[in-house]
Amino acid sequence: MTMEKIAIKGTDDTPGVILNKEENKFEFSGKSLPEDVNSFYGPVLKWIDEYSSSPNPKTEFNFMLTYFNTASSKVLLDILMKLEDVKSKGGEVQVKWNYPDDDEDMLEAGKEYADLVDVPFVFTSYKR
Repeated sequence: MTMEKIAIKGTDDTPGVILNKEENKFEFSGKSLPEDVNSFYGPVLKWIDEYSSSPNPKTEFNFMLTYFNTASSKVLLDILMKLEDVKSKGGEVQVKWNYPDDDEDMLEAGKEYADLVDVPFVFTSYKR
């Protein structure tokens, strides 16, 4: 069964999202402060639910967010908990948390998520 890809171009308020099972590419980038977090992330969460029923043997999620608001932070946790489901079904899962090297807050946010879910995280800084 081929899953539809999700490819959302980022804006000033919404992140770029790539969910592509066939190419094994999963990425969130930019800023996340959508006006309606449920309508923006609803299809994303539904896609990950579907993916978790038959995941790739290895799943690597890349987060390259520069900012997210409180509403987005809850959805990000939901996404990470869904990745925990993938892992609990025997899939190999890794989260790559990429953060600007001058942004301690984004690093701390990643570490907090890493403490909340049972999924391995790799932290990588980059120059803006």
